[in-house]
Amino acid sequence: MEEQIITKNFIEQIIDADLEAGMAAIATRFPPEPNGYLHIGHAKSIFLNFGLAKKYDGTCFLRFDDTNPIKEEDEYVDSIQQDVAWLGAVWDGEVRFASDYFDAFYDMAEALIEKGLAYVDDQTAEEMHKHRGTLTEPGVESPYRDRSVEENLSLFRQMRDGAFADGEKVLRAKIDMASPNMNMRDPAIYRILHASHHRTGDKWCIYPMYDYAHPLEDAIEGITHSLCTLEFEDHRPLYNWFIDHLDDSPHLKSRPQQIEFARLEIENTMTSKRRLKALVDAQLVDGWDDPRLPTISGLRRRGYTPAALKEFCQRIGVAKTNSIVEQNYLTFCLREDLNRVAPRAMAVLNPLKLTLTNYPEDQIEWVEGVVNPNDESMGTYQIPFGKHLYIEQEDFREEANRKYHRLKPGGEVRLMYGYIIKCEDYVKDPETGEITEVLCSYDPMTKSGMPDADRKVKGTLHWVEASHAVDAEVHLLDDLMDPDQAADADILDRFNKDSLEVLKGCKCEPRLAEAPIGQAYQFMRKGYYCADRKYHTPEAPVFNLTVGLRDKFKG
Repeated sequence: MEEQIITKNFIEQIIDADLEAGMAAIATRFPPEPNGYLHIGHAKSIFLNFGLAKKYDGTCFLRFDDTNPIKEEDEYVDSIQQDVAWLGAVWDGEVRFASDYFDAFYDMAEALIEKGLAYVDDQTAEEMHKHRGTLTEPGVESPYRDRSVEENLSLFRQMRDGAFADGEKVLRAKIDMASPNMNMRDPAIYRILHASHHRTGDKWCIYPMYDYAHPLEDAIEGITHSLCTLEFEDHRPLYNWFIDHLDDSPHLKSRPQQIEFARLEIENTMTSKRRLKALVDAQLVDGWDDPRLPTISGLRRRGYTPAALKEFCQRIGVAKTNSIVEQNYLTFCLREDLNRVAPRAMAVLNPLKLTLTNYPEDQIEWVEGVVNPNDESMGTYQIPFGKHLYIEQEDFREEANRKYHRLKPGGEVRLMYGYIIKCEDYVKDPETGEITEVLCSYDPMTKSGMPDADRKVKGTLHWVEASHAVDAEVHLLDDLMDPDQAADADILDRFNKDSLEVLKGCKCEPRLAEAPIGQAYQFMRKGYYCADRKYHTPEAPVFNLTVGLRDKFKG
């Protein structure tokens, strides 16, 4: 008997079993907290939740877990919606918020009090932490744990009405202070927080804790499969405890199943909103969408495509154990997509003048370039060519060995889409000795369609015609995190101060001045570059390095 090959991940297998057992339809959700911008780790969750709903003809909601007014802002809400939509996800119905259910959360908290399953505690946060116990020692029960239902209801309502200061009291679930699972040792359900909420204003001065609100949100919305990352595995018993003890609430529509999967971890890549916010607040980066950041907004500004991110997430798969993915795997997926879809263009980042001494002084001809050799439907375009050109400084050497196949004295190369040229001489700055101009002759019979067009030379150079050249600024981007710093070092110490290099006076072919914002181009022989969405204008083009043509060597 042949071994059956399993092609579905473990979550899909669970869903298949549930549907076979009679479940009518699945419902998932993507539930970010609006306390920062989304990062690439969230992309995996977005593709998973929305992808499963689409595959199984179910529903997926976009819901904001906005239970902490101190850290939440409308800016984050707006950016998250833009990121989710940019990745191609379409949520069902209106955008939802935990704050939509604040009244229901409160009602269910009173229900727990009435069942003798919650109490108001007067201990300070320090005292509760001290009495929580350790992994080997049980916690100590609060002296306020056995208050009567009536007293707890009265105190909780006074908390709601603003009678107490922040931190003066909390509402706790009454579970088991000796539980081996620390999350079950009478966790806090509500805390006092006199802070305005971005949606409810000053209506509330008590706010539900995440572990209390999250399962109830899922159950209120009728979620069937609550997908979260592995760090919430130990929280699952608490998740189920709230559902079990409030299953008679008229607010709840389903009994969701929490399923944990491995989060996305990429080598030397920071995926902590708190730490990324520290870089933003310290102004070490150009906002949350800095193209060096692994935020979805930053990746979009850098020139990443939704297709590349989706392919990456699909390739790494959905697993039950955490692992770290190499950066090269992500950049491989990006190159694969950009190679298919990115237009080609010529840009010289470190220009060196090149003069064709035997070319007519005032003549400009137009040569034909291919927009993308992998997609004929993208067509061709016209490039100006003339006597005065720019090439890369690195493409000429005064002294070079036989293995150097670019331009050197007496050597020949082909200019891309143009002619074969031969270096006859060069000009140096008399003071610095720097080479300022290369003097070449061109063979007019070597252009495409000419008799000697097929004459072979070993090197081909890109170039930009001088009179039509557009000056541009190019941002070269490196790893945001210094790989030589320890992973547990302070984020400000780990920041790579050399992660941005700004090149001014780069020379681009004229059509790049009109590059659409966000459009990535392959600058031939250099890499993929994207018109910056914040600074690029036709009058002053700015491009970010998206990814090189090959991975840099890591020895």
